[in-house]
Amino acid sequence: MANSPFFNLVVGLLLAALVGCSTTSRQAEQSNQPPANSQVPLSTHRQDVVMQAMAMLDRNYVYNGKKLHTGFDCSGLVSFVYKESAGVDIRGSAADIAGKARPIPALAAQPGDLVFFNTLGSPNSHVGIYIGSGKFIHAANERTGVRIDQITADYWAKRLEGYRSVL
Repeated sequence: MANSPFFNLVVGLLLAALVGCSTTSRQAEQSNQPPANSQVPLSTHRQDVVMQAMAMLDRNYVYNGKKLHTGFDCSGLVSFVYKESAGVDIRGSAADIAGKARPIPALAAQPGDLVFFNTLGSPNSHVGIYIGSGKFIHAANERTGVRIDQITADYWAKRLEGYRSVL
């Protein structure tokens, strides 16, 4: 199904909706944020990662969670999505995953890359999957579960550590 014309059409439409029609702004360049509209075509793995992450929206947050039916924490979500969608085995805490991924500049971030935050007073203590247009999917907390947030929202912007890639 992942290579069917229908699947490619759905992925294309979803990614187009996420990316929108905006262009890279001077503010985005100065704020160390990725461009709102990237003209680089996404690889199949990147598309699959984004689609799998979107399929996890509204799943439960469970501390140390790594399973589809019980729920995820931030690193468990990333590990599950990458294994299921791209066959990439990355396990451990958010900091462990950061150590296994290569740092990339914010302006080079593409959907499917990882975005890291300092939420517990230690580097790379939270991780999410960048989906484009300044948004990321992550297992936020027990109250909200897996959701989409804006990287530029005050809470996340103040805690942004950077972007990394394993693709």
